Amino acid sequence: MCPAAERARREKERRLHRFEVAPGCRGDLPRADPQRTVKEYSRPAAGKARPPPSQLRPPSVLLATVRYLAGEVAEREDASRAEVASFVADRLRAVRLDLALQRAGDSETAVVLEAALAVLLAVVARLGPDAAHEPADPVLLQAQVQEGFGSLRRCYARGSGPHPRQAAFQGLFLLYNLGSVEALHEVLQLPTALRSCPALRTALAVDAAFREGNAARLFRLLRTLPYLQSCAVQCHVGHARRRALARLSRALSTPKGQTLPLDFMVHLLALDGPEEARDLCQAHGLPLDGQERVVFLRGLYTEEGLPPAGTCKALVGSKLVGRTLEEVVMAEEEDEGGDRWKSRV
Repeated sequence: MCPAAERARREKERRLHRFEVAPGCRGDLPRADPQRTVKEYSRPAAGKARPPPSQLRPPSVLLATVRYLAGEVAEREDASRAEVASFVADRLRAVRLDLALQRAGDSETAVVLEAALAVLLAVVARLGPDAAHEPADPVLLQAQVQEGFGSLRRCYARGSGPHPRQAAFQGLFLLYNLGSVEALHEVLQLPTALRSCPALRTALAVDAAFREGNAARLFRLLRTLPYLQSCAVQCHVGHARRRALARLSRALSTPKGQTLPLDFMVHLLALDGPEEARDLCQAHGLPLDGQERVVFLRGLYTEEGLPPAGTCKALVGSKLVGRTLEEVVMAEEEDEGGDRWKSRV
């Protein structure tokens, strides 16, 4: 997963990440574990010679690297999610660079890019609301996700395939960019047969519900999404809940106040329980009537800062139960994403 020359150099320069150090290694000079060390990203310098073939990992090795990152690193419990996300994102960026520097076939390139993007979406979705104060930079991670989508969709656009998971990943692109006119336009330019696949039809339905502000339909659809699709759309959940709460406030607020059961809020907005519903209401200036109802009083609703991120256990985390991230990432087809659209063209 890492060329021997780089592994030796980083060991000498003491630039090994702790995830790459040999188990039980102690002392001033940590030793690299060849089974754990992963090639780090290095920005190509202008005028610098192209790396020799011996320094570029072939697609089969890159896919094995992605599998390792999904199965062994992304699931680590001895590190913060921010540290894991930062490490995984850097190594996946190196994977994309190695692919770009060699002339691999589009089919095998797409398989590696799909798996890499799936891992990145998952580790980013697992970041907590305090990620901005930890090693991971949310803005940089978002840029890398978009970079991953760009590389993959350019590969699809070259036309050589088939790509069994294309419908699923085109849908992931739309879900990650929910509400974007540009993203919707690009998806609508895809072949009709591809757009008729279940994964893309679902993504288009989610996007439409989000644009229309139809909270009931939106969260009903979000509950049914598979794990990776839920990871892609998670960054929009807080904004969708805020918009729904603002609409409820405009509709129900009176000078004397109207109350609404928190259980209704939990159901409507797919929250993880009454406590999260109470936190959401209080974050927007809405008082509570006891522990079971929220009061909509005219003039009290406020919006300050970013909307609460929420835990999203019901909408995201619970959907991985019974499976590992590696199984989801390395699947040849998604539950709703497998398509044979080429055969229908």
